[in-house]
Amino acid sequence: MDDKIKDAIELKRTSKEIKRHVILMRVLALLVIILILVVAIAYAISYFYDRFGSFTVKLNKYDMVKQGLTLSETPDYFRQTSVLNADIIYDITNISGEDLPDNLDMVNGCHNGENYIAYTFYLINSGDSTISYEGEMDIENVTKGIDEAVRIALYENGDKKIYGKTKSDGKGKEKDCDDEFLSSNIVMKTSKEKFKPNDKDKFTVVIWLEGNDPDCVDDIIGGTLKLSMTFKIVPTT
Repeated sequence: MDDKIKDAIELKRTSKEIKRHVILMRVLALLVIILILVVAIAYAISYFYDRFGSFTVKLNKYDMVKQGLTLSETPDYFRQTSVLNADIIYDITNISGEDLPDNLDMVNGCHNGENYIAYTFYLINSGDSTISYEGEMDIENVTKGIDEAVRIALYENGDKKIYGKTKSDGKGKEKDCDDEFLSSNIVMKTSKEKFKPNDKDKFTVVIWLEGNDPDCVDDIIGGTLKLSMTFKIVPTT
């Protein structure tokens, strides 16, 4: 074969290989960028959820579908739902529970203040049967010991009760609390029998850092706390 023709073929082949290599590198670079974006978005979602996660109310979906138990932010509901989420609050500092507004149980839905979370919701029997239910408030995640100074007020149909973690020395409840957390991951439990069709129970949850707690120190700055409250139907006794 003529050397000039041979050189031309090799040059053409080399040119195609270079072109394929360039395209491959561009595709790989694009994939890397997409992967970085996916990881960044996942990290951002995780970061904001961990640091500023909302209070969540949950209901067993089977109980909603089969028994008509539902959640709502208002006494009147337009659709059945099994999950409610309080709005995110981005940062809070410690306050005294004595400085909280007096009307916290008089506003529906989310009504956060500058340094507290407040959420009012309703548990409604929209079915045809009288039932019994249980509710439990759980600590899903906590960091930097922030739960040592957290206070949670729960209004049940207007009756208020304040919960806090047992004193760090193990000697009972804090003086501003009505009761202690049931365990390291359970705040409290509630129950109701003979919950008739069209009955509605009103709940208001208020969460804040109690500045008068001896454990409210600089070490808990940046700590996080996730809470949820779950309801389920139980056999009638």
